[in-house]
Amino acid sequence: MENVKHEIPPIFDKNSKILVLGSFPSVKSRESQFFYHHPQNRFWKVLSSVIGVDTPTSIEEKKKFLLDNNIALWDVIDSCDIEGSSDSSIKNVVANDLDKIIENCNIKQIFCNGGKSYELYRKYCEKDTNLKAIKLPSTSPANARFSLEKLIAEWNIILNYI
Repeated sequence: MENVKHEIPPIFDKNSKILVLGSFPSVKSRESQFFYHHPQNRFWKVLSSVIGVDTPTSIEEKKKFLLDNNIALWDVIDSCDIEGSSDSSIKNVVANDLDKIIENCNIKQIFCNGGKSYELYRKYCEKDTNLKAIKLPSTSPANARFSLEKLIAEWNIILNYI
């Protein structure tokens, strides 16, 4: 168990309409300093399929893809104690200040990527943002009961807000 600080800045601009929140970056994402960098994580495949474009591959392409589609991206946790990439091991949470996004955009809806981010958002952030989040199934490879097709079908709801 180690105490880890979130060092990846949020992606957003004044046009962002939805905010997608993960729990905390995986070891691979922390190493690369970008979101959902583990090759088995289906986040980029799911989002690009929902939007109807090719899956972005480089970090620059991913940032442009998010901003072009009015999507803000960050995580609930600023720092925590964690074992590797295990959400279930998370303890001693310090939440990110989501106001820096919400006050500078017109966020219509917050979506949580998986149950842990939803649980943490409700516990630490919802009282400050006054925005209810929608829980979406996790794109993590650990969420094996959801096929790529099923994830895409569930994540399609974001189209109602962007």
